[in-house]
Amino acid sequence: MNNNFRLRSKAFALAAVLIIGVSSCKKDSDPKTGTDPDPANSSRSELTKDSIFYYAKQIYLWNDAIPTYEAFNPRQYTGGKDDLANYNKELFAITQLKINPETQRPYEYRSGASGVPKYSNIQDINDKNPVAVITAKGSVDTEGNGNDLGIYTFKAFGSSNTDYTLFVGAVSPGSPAAKAGLTRGTQITGISKINGGSGGVPNLGSNFDAQAETINTLLDNTVTSVTLTGIYTNGKTFTKTITKASYKSSPIYKDSVITVRGKKIGYLAYARFSQLTNGDSPNPSDANLDPVFSKFASAGVTDLIVDLRYNGGGYVNAAEYLINLIAPSSASGTMYSEVYNSLMQSNKATILKNQPLTDGAGKIRYDGNKMLTYADVDYSIEGNTNKFNKKGNLNGIKNVVFIVSHGTASASELTINCLKPVVNVKLVGAQTYGKPVGFFPVTIENRYDVYFSMFETKNSKGEGSYYAGFKPDVFDDGTSSSIIYDDGMHDFGDIRESYISSAVNLLAPNSVSASSRASMSVDLKSGRVSGSRVKDLSDKLAQPKGFVGMLETRYKIK
Repeated sequence: MNNNFRLRSKAFALAAVLIIGVSSCKKDSDPKTGTDPDPANSSRSELTKDSIFYYAKQIYLWNDAIPTYEAFNPRQYTGGKDDLANYNKELFAITQLKINPETQRPYEYRSGASGVPKYSNIQDINDKNPVAVITAKGSVDTEGNGNDLGIYTFKAFGSSNTDYTLFVGAVSPGSPAAKAGLTRGTQITGISKINGGSGGVPNLGSNFDAQAETINTLLDNTVTSVTLTGIYTNGKTFTKTITKASYKSSPIYKDSVITVRGKKIGYLAYARFSQLTNGDSPNPSDANLDPVFSKFASAGVTDLIVDLRYNGGGYVNAAEYLINLIAPSSASGTMYSEVYNSLMQSNKATILKNQPLTDGAGKIRYDGNKMLTYADVDYSIEGNTNKFNKKGNLNGIKNVVFIVSHGTASASELTINCLKPVVNVKLVGAQTYGKPVGFFPVTIENRYDVYFSMFETKNSKGEGSYYAGFKPDVFDDGTSSSIIYDDGMHDFGDIRESYISSAVNLLAPNSVSASSRASMSVDLKSGRVSGSRVKDLSDKLAQPKGFVGMLETRYKIK
């Protein structure tokens, strides 16, 4: 999964300290910390490994499980293809030390991804994508920058691997694919002229195992152009050549008002928690979300469906803003708290004096002429408790159905958890990712951003620790009477779509009949409903490559 972050402008006076990160803590008097070899006789990569260890020792959420320097020996992690690979080896070892007593596995155990932490990660700044021209991976970053064809994911359904139909699962707004008219639910019948050559997929639909790899390449921005033939959701056929380009993308896939049996239901498909367009203001606003909720209020919406199936998270302040748009005006007091480790809470994480404090725009913060660092921040629970503050004029929402999947994570789960105490919340889809932790970046070598799991969030009732994710109220249990899946045959907002129709039926029971839903199999000629259980082949297609995380940018100074 590709995790794209913004490149922050950090022209540090402390660059030398960042390069040798360990220098500030090698004389630490704590006997539990230990000491490292002489920095003067150490290589840059050895010092970076030391720095990763020392930062983790102080700021990692589960730092109580980290042994002494001598016992851990950070410099043992070698043999990777490059420095970053070795740093990731070390980070993985750190993240596997703390065991979750409920599972008897590490808190950061990641099923199906050996050697990769579930939450913590390291990003090479050189691979970040502030202007959407650097990274060799597809997808849109948390700032809305994209540099690819714009197809976010594909879905494949059929009777067998040799008889299937391919659909577009999602398209990034503003992208070349979107400008070509492609949407979720667009059927693809032909793929040709990849990068202007003869490459493509002959007889698309006839051999899924052989064709999946080529289909997956279209999600990566190494593909500069492709010619697609297909059928739009309105039934019209097309042949379009789509060329890679840089673009800005809205985080909103679709919004609409669904009217069933006299009930007005607001629908929002939200791609990611991007930075608010006016987030640093004392009275923040957002040019993406505000018009949607104003429309919902004007239409008399009483219930909501929030589609987060492809939303891996983003900025905490954006999640908080969405919560305040949805929550009733009666919601008051604590919304959630961020809980750091005890060393951080007591403001004794002295190593953070090496990290200049930045605002939501990535600019270094000052107090008069003094440059602030992350050591100046208040990490107490009281200083990191956020309260409800109603936004917008949509009032009276009592029922919210969230559409979720395994990719629904972090800030998305925070939104769900914070709303549970104040509105009736139901989930439709598949079990969520399970990420109740967040972070801010630690820069080392002036090149690598290390995202340690730093804090856990808890809602107003003290509820959190959803490391296994949230289990939906409505999901596919594998029986013929429960046919529900991520149906790529219909666009976001289409009431015939499997998850959406299930969500509507929760809010207005029996308003969508089974015969009108896409919860059936595919007619391979029309690409639409036939009448028996569908076979979803999409597990062999590349998973959406968006950001997974919960980024904090707002801090109270001590």
